[in-house]
Amino acid sequence: MDIRPIRTEADYDWALSEVEQYFVHEPEPGTAEADRFDVLSSLIEAYEAKTWPIEAPDAVDAVKTVMTDRHISREKLAPVFGSKSRLSEFLNRKRGLTMAVANRLHDELQIPASVLIRPYATVPREASGRKREKVRASGAKA
Repeated sequence: MDIRPIRTEADYDWALSEVEQYFVHEPEPGTAEADRFDVLSSLIEAYEAKTWPIEAPDAVDAVKTVMTDRHISREKLAPVFGSKSRLSEFLNRKRGLTMAVANRLHDELQIPASVLIRPYATVPREASGRKREKVRASGAKA
């Protein structure tokens, strides 16, 4: 069986060309050709996972994707967050998820809990005008 590890792009291209023939002429199950196809496919899959890993989306991206895919409007999703403004803050990365909201998103949209509880970047909040005045009056930086 002519199989070798996939370490370079050239090896990858070779493996793809070798596997391509099995899509044109599917091998009979249980044959050496079927085994070769399985081994090459596994090698290709492992190389792709190592070379081009796909990270799971963060909570914001997951919610946006579900909204787009299922045609869910902000108005329909707002009750899950408690208000339109909280939903907007979340989608603009200005607010994190509470466990209660994460649970509702998981239950209602079937977004995996592991995606919803992973840490993600939020935009730092600016101090409000009144708070900035107090900070300046005390001599500290805003």
